[in-house]
Amino acid sequence: MTEPLPVEIAAPEAARLLADDPTALLLDCRTPEEHDTARIAGAHLLPMQEIAARVGELEPWRDRTIVVHCHHGVRSLRVTHWLRERGFAATSMRGGIDAWSAEVDPTVPVY
Repeated sequence: MTEPLPVEIAAPEAARLLADDPTALLLDCRTPEEHDTARIAGAHLLPMQEIAARVGELEPWRDRTIVVHCHHGVRSLRVTHWLRERGFAATSMRGGIDAWSAEVDPTVPVY
């Protein structure tokens, strides 16, 4: 039996998980304006304010891993809890895109 996915993981761990599992989804729950400012390659933008109305878009990942990120990790943690309550295997990237920029890919702009 595999270990359950933790609620939060560090940015380097998220990078490894995404590299090791090509079926995993990196979900960006920030606003379109934030996404235009800085983004992680391959991330799917679904703003937190639209999650409830657009959750159907995530059905293909219901049985796969979803790594949620935002700017600093607060919104992504809320979205992760919401998705888990609905049966999704989601985890939040602690520290958000700022942590990704500092710990994984310094070419991603900090804002």
